[in-house]
Amino acid sequence: MSESDNVNGTTEAPCGLYVHIPFCDSKCGYCDFYSVALKDRETKPLVDALVKELSARTAELKHSITTVFVGGGTPTTLPVDELRLVLETIQNSVGQATLDEFTVEANPATVEYEKSKLLKQCGVSRVSMGAQSFFPEELTTLERLHTPDDIAPSVATLRRAGINQLNLDLIFGIPGQTIETWTQSLQRAIELSPDHIACYGLTYEPNTKLTAMRDTSRITPCDEGLEADMFLLTIEILSNAGYSQYETSNFAHPGCESQHNLIYWRNQPYLGVGPSAAGCIGNRRYKNVSDVNGYVKMMQEKDHAEVEVETLSQEALMLEIVMMQLRLIEGISIEAFQHRFGIDPRSHFSAILPGLVSLGKLVVTDSYISLTPQGRLVADAVIRELAYLCGPADTSLKVLKN
Repeated sequence: MSESDNVNGTTEAPCGLYVHIPFCDSKCGYCDFYSVALKDRETKPLVDALVKELSARTAELKHSITTVFVGGGTPTTLPVDELRLVLETIQNSVGQATLDEFTVEANPATVEYEKSKLLKQCGVSRVSMGAQSFFPEELTTLERLHTPDDIAPSVATLRRAGINQLNLDLIFGIPGQTIETWTQSLQRAIELSPDHIACYGLTYEPNTKLTAMRDTSRITPCDEGLEADMFLLTIEILSNAGYSQYETSNFAHPGCESQHNLIYWRNQPYLGVGPSAAGCIGNRRYKNVSDVNGYVKMMQEKDHAEVEVETLSQEALMLEIVMMQLRLIEGISIEAFQHRFGIDPRSHFSAILPGLVSLGKLVVTDSYISLTPQGRLVADAVIRELAYLCGPADTSLKVLKN
């Protein structure tokens, strides 16, 4: 599983590492990430397989890893000794000196002082916690296990352990949510003084319980107009509180932007480790098997767990840059686009840029092509128009047999 295959560009580009721990106490109805309820599962076989893959992938990598994100699932559901083994393996494999950011996801219901101290001892600099809402009815709709009363004590516990950089996730557009409850959730999050707040509109993903409930009229989705009003209100309230919007759904105090997510949004290289994790180095992208037992078996028998590999064409890479970088408030970097493809994006998209600018959807400067505030409300439509000029985004996909 050599990471040097099909690598374009220099080895100096920052690289992210994502480690997927799929265990959680229960599956939330809206979640489409690969996760499984922990229950009485034995976790050690997965941890051993993770450690093996971590060591192999980082040993082969030609890039310097600058960010780590351990997500899931809920990584902090692991027993202390196994969580320590994963975190220490990351430290030893990556080299702490190269890291700009080391994030671990947590659920307010699973934050304990002992594990919080362990995170700090193992070099974790940032915790991202899924608060989602400060109203019990809304948390029940989302099938979250925690209550609003768990959030502030969890923040306090993390800070007491020395984790000073915190992100809180919130969700708007929840069935039954109102402008008033959303405003109060934002204000209560601000009162906790996190460095970063991520606000996502609820999405109905295929094959999730929440989508099935919508399709059988057991819940009524939030009105689109109300959801747009919530989004605009989010920008206003967080801006007034000193948070800058640097990506469609993400707001941060200056210098506290998520460096790991910026690697994704800027189309820089990243490794993925664990079941269902994906990685992309140069134009080689892979995805691991989405099954805990299958992952463990493949790592034991084949020393890798890849089940899909694709070689991205230039057209596919161009399309992904449009899709990802337009999420950023800064937009598409003209210099980076020109360096990667040898063409000025203002020329490549010249057939439609003037029209989108005149409609107030885009702004074009010497450095960036960016969505306007009005354009961000219809971002998908703008991206579709630009995507058409990227060309046929064919990839060479190889599905590997287990």
